[in-house]
Amino acid sequence: MIYVTIKRQSPDLPEITSFVVEGHAEYDVPGKDLVCAAVSAVTFGTYNSIESLTGVIPIHEMIRGFMDITIPENARSAPEIWDKVQVILESMVVMLQTITETYGDYITITTIYHKGG
Repeated sequence: MIYVTIKRQSPDLPEITSFVVEGHAEYDVPGKDLVCAAVSAVTFGTYNSIESLTGVIPIHEMIRGFMDITIPENARSAPEIWDKVQVILESMVVMLQTITETYGDYITITTIYHKGG
């Protein structure tokens, strides 16, 4: 199972501040697992898009079966950049939810908040 955790600021301020992806889908054998490939493409593509399109370099830890991405706090200092980062992250969530619609037995998405609910 692949576990995706999306960390948002709060229910009232739902900005995404980080995400963690861990585990393996085990939909098929390594190298042929289309669920793992899809999730990897979406999440690595998100990281690369943030860096390439906004210049923000996320704080990251990436090893096989684990990815932890945090948007640095200083990215908030430029609202237009922060807004672009948020659009990229929200797009990632939509893509992951789309994967979950078909392959929900292999991926789960959880949202947690820094403050409140």
